[in-house]
Amino acid sequence: MLATLGPDGLLRAQGRTWRATVGRAGITAHKQEGDGATPAGVLALRRVLYRADRLAPPRCAVPLEPIAPDDGWCDDPASARYNRAVRLPFDAGHEQLWRADAVYDVIGVLGWNDDPPVPGRGSAIFLHVATPDFAPTAGCIALPLPDLLALLAAGLTAIEVLVGTANI
Repeated sequence: MLATLGPDGLLRAQGRTWRATVGRAGITAHKQEGDGATPAGVLALRRVLYRADRLAPPRCAVPLEPIAPDDGWCDDPASARYNRAVRLPFDAGHEQLWRADAVYDVIGVLGWNDDPPVPGRGSAIFLHVATPDFAPTAGCIALPLPDLLALLAAGLTAIEVLVGTANI
């Protein structure tokens, strides 16, 4: 199932609408590493990662894997592992997936700059849990946990992100 995310911050699929948040710089057709923007385009949902110590396995239409405390994601354009999952400790720049907050309790790995990765074009574009205040992300797409779980259970396989700058 393909969902559409508009510049109004609303994600739509199968006649339903969910409020989402995107990158602090809005949506861009010219994504660069560290720009704080969400990339426009059709982003396939590659797999779903989740905190098995906090949640039951979410229902979804793509491969599902639990994460562990030593899981990370490389965001260093100079690394051969750029925009790939890594094990921590890791010497190059990276993001830790096992977080104290709930933001990465469920992570949908979105297909952006991954086949193959182009250094500097952006990394770690995830579909994840929104903060309670709907704060903008660093470039990911975020929804409240119940909405994220419902969207995954409905069979999400991709999100079409439309160009714009609104972030509500």
